[in-house]
Amino acid sequence: MAAGQSATVEDRRRKRRFADMTDRGAMESRRTGRSVRLDTLVRLRWLAVIGQTTAVLVVYFGLDFELPVWACLAVIALAAWLNVALRIRFPSAQRLEPDRAAWLLAFDVAELAVLLFFTGGLQNPFAFLFLGPVLISATALPPRMTLMLGGFAIACATVLIFVHDPLPWDIEPPLELPAVYVMGVWLSILLAIAFIGLHAWQVTEEARQLADALTATELVLAREQHLSQLDGLAAAAAHELGTPLATITLIAKELQLAIKPDSEHADDVRMLNEQAKRCRAILGRLTELSTGDPFDNMKLSTLIEEVVAPHRDFGVAISVALSAGDASEPVGGRNPAILYGLGNLLENAVDFARERVEVAASWGRDDVAVTITDDGPGFAPEIMDRIGEPYVTGRRHMQASVDVEAGGLGLGLFIAKTLLERSGARLVFANRTAPERGASVQVRWARADFEEQPAPASWAPSEAGPEPEATAN
Repeated sequence: MAAGQSATVEDRRRKRRFADMTDRGAMESRRTGRSVRLDTLVRLRWLAVIGQTTAVLVVYFGLDFELPVWACLAVIALAAWLNVALRIRFPSAQRLEPDRAAWLLAFDVAELAVLLFFTGGLQNPFAFLFLGPVLISATALPPRMTLMLGGFAIACATVLIFVHDPLPWDIEPPLELPAVYVMGVWLSILLAIAFIGLHAWQVTEEARQLADALTATELVLAREQHLSQLDGLAAAAAHELGTPLATITLIAKELQLAIKPDSEHADDVRMLNEQAKRCRAILGRLTELSTGDPFDNMKLSTLIEEVVAPHRDFGVAISVALSAGDASEPVGGRNPAILYGLGNLLENAVDFARERVEVAASWGRDDVAVTITDDGPGFAPEIMDRIGEPYVTGRRHMQASVDVEAGGLGLGLFIAKTLLERSGARLVFANRTAPERGASVQVRWARADFEEQPAPASWAPSEAGPEPEATAN
C-alpha cells in the first residue's frame, strides 16, 4: 500500500514538474517570439523604394508638376543604399532583436516624413503611409516598441503641419488646403495609428498565444505517447526475457542440488538462485503494466480507474459512479490524449476540491459521457466565458482558505480541452447549481468516436526466437 501511494505521489510530482517545464517553455517562446526577419524588412523597403520612385517620377515627368525631384530621389536613394548595406552585412535569414527592428522602422518613418516635407506635408494624400511601419511593429514587436514608433510617427506628422514645401500643383499661386482639412488629416492619421495598430497587435497576440499553446499541447501528447511506448517496451522485454531467465533459474536450482553444502561454491550458487528469483519478480511486475495486447483496448470503467488511481490518497475522497444504459459497456483504444486530458481535468478538480471529487461515467447506444465534479469554489465568474482558452487561469482567484499554490499560465485546461476535442469529445464547463457548490466538467463522445480511438503504437518484440530451454539429464 505504501509503495502504491509513493508511486502515485511520484507520478503527480512528475506531472507537476512537466507542467512547470511546459509553462516555462511557453513563456520563453513568447519572449523569444518577438523578432523580425531582416529579409522581411528589406523586401518591404525595396517595395517602398520602387513605389516612391515611381510616384516621384510620374508626378514630375508625367503630370509635369514642380517639385524638388533630385532631393526626393536622394532621400529614396538613401533608403536603397541602406538596403544594399544590410544585404551585404547580414545574411537574409538574420533575425533582428526588437530594438534593432524598431530602429529600422523608425528610419522608414523618418524617410517618409522627409519626402512629405518636399511634397506638401500632410496635404499630400500619401501621408497615410505613416501607418505602414507602425502596423508592422504592432504585428511583430513588443507593445513598448510599437508605442514609441507610433509616437514618433505622430510627432513627424505634427511637425509637417507647420513645416513643409508647397504641394505640387499646376496652378499659381501654390495650392494651400484649409487648415481645418489639414487638422482633419492629422487627426485621422492619429486615430488610424491608434486603432489599427491596437487591433493588429491584439489579433497577432492571440494568434501567437494560440500557436504557443498548441506547441505545448503537441509536447504533452508526444510525452504521453512516449510513456505509453516505454510501457509497451517494458512489457515486451519482460516477455522476451522470461524464457532465458527460466533457463537460468533451472540451471541454478540444479547446481544448488548438485553442489555439496560445504563446497566453496555453495554460497555463490545460492546467491545466483536468489538473484534469479528476484529477476523473475521484477519481470512479473513489468508484465502487469496495462499496455500491450490485450490492454490496447480497454473498457470505460478500466480507463476511468487508470485515470483516477494516481490521484487517490491526497486528502480528497474520489468516488466513481458508473451508470449503464441500455447498451453494453463501451470499449475504446488506450488513447494517451484521452488519458492525459481526463487526468488533467481530474487533477484540477482534486486541487480545488475541499473534501470530495465525483467522477460519473454513463453510456448508451449513441453516446458516452464522463462528468467530473468537485466541492470547491467553482469557476470564477470573470473567466467563465473564457475557460479553455490558452493562458487563462483561475488559480489567482482562489479563496485564501483553499491551499493551492498560485502559478501556472493556464495551459492545463487548454491542453486537456484540445486533446479531448481531437478525440471527438465535446466539453461543457459549468458551476454546480445551489445549494451545491463546486465546478463541473462534462466530457461527451459519440459512442462510435469513443470506440474507434486508435491505440498507441507499441514496441514490437524482437523477431529472434526464444533461446532453447536447458533440460536436466
